[in-house]
Amino acid sequence: MKLAATRLTGLGTTIFTEMTLLAQRTGAINLGQGFPDQDGPPEVVEAAAAALRAGHNQYAPLAGVPELRAAVLEHQRRHYGLEPEDVLVTFGATEAIAAALLALCEPGDEVIVIEPYYDSYAACIAFAGARRRPVTLRAPGFALDPGELRAAVRAAGGAARVLLLNSPHNPTGRVLTAQELSAVAEVCVEHDLVCVSDEVYEHLVYEGRHIPVATLPGMASRTLTISSVGKSFSFTGWKVGWCSGPRELVAAARTVKQYLTFAGGTPLQHAAATALGLGDEHLRALREQLRANRDTLAAAIAAAGWRPLAAAGTYFINADVGEDAAGFCAALPQRCGVVAIPTSAFYDDREAGRSLVRFAFCKRPEVIAEAASRLAGG
Repeated sequence: MKLAATRLTGLGTTIFTEMTLLAQRTGAINLGQGFPDQDGPPEVVEAAAAALRAGHNQYAPLAGVPELRAAVLEHQRRHYGLEPEDVLVTFGATEAIAAALLALCEPGDEVIVIEPYYDSYAACIAFAGARRRPVTLRAPGFALDPGELRAAVRAAGGAARVLLLNSPHNPTGRVLTAQELSAVAEVCVEHDLVCVSDEVYEHLVYEGRHIPVATLPGMASRTLTISSVGKSFSFTGWKVGWCSGPRELVAAARTVKQYLTFAGGTPLQHAAATALGLGDEHLRALREQLRANRDTLAAAIAAAGWRPLAAAGTYFINADVGEDAAGFCAALPQRCGVVAIPTSAFYDDREAGRSLVRFAFCKRPEVIAEAASRLAGG
């Protein structure tokens, strides 16, 4: 008897689960999974507790609590000058991505995706019955080649429906430039593609600046912008995300979401609204701490004899270790007492990422210092 659908073929257990279990078994420092080891602003925690005490403990409206939806709209106006027509609150950015792809893709459609890619992208594309067509970012610079992007869309023919974008980019740490994003916009407009833009690391940029693709000519009407409170405010376990953009695209995602989780996390939605209403001092302080962590880790990678690759944003820095990354990461806990992720797990073209390893630096400075000491001495 066949128990699992063919769309699950090749998915298996995520690399994050595997490497976190390895860290737990070995007692190694976990620089694999990208979650902070300290909470965000205490006033936001207090807002969550106050919402619990105030009785905000039942279903939220399907679209999200009004306070958070208003806060997302104000955030987009204040930071980027955007005026989204609608907002949908989701269980993290991952649900927003899933709902968007399920809403927008017909079976057999193709999704243009930048690789290496966050692993849920492949799963969500498969669940939608679509096929992914990757455009590869190659080390050491991880630049987006406009020619390769155009070639991928042409190769998909009329099957191309969605371009799934991520900048600042996990797992490479790249922040796409204005020129690269202009190429994305031109392709989307020319081929009538919807852009689903994952911008969860929007405020964690250390060099350059984050440019929402929806701000480019012709893109506001065809872009569904996704973000969350998890990364910018260090509350990854809350799983409060959202998508915003044209009314029709948000409505399509909302139609799917109502049959996934409907709504929940009500007190945390109220607290997320508080987080978005804070001034920018928290974001500046977090960026400075993460930048220092990144630089400490980069120096340790170089001292160990590996090649650190520039990371302009996100939680992550990659290293070229000069050997098979999967085997390297399997041995690293015993070798150095540190867990990392083989970046090859995020490529269709495994050879492109064969020797790349991703380290997360979203930990307390003393943890990063200890990990750096172990790596440099290993």
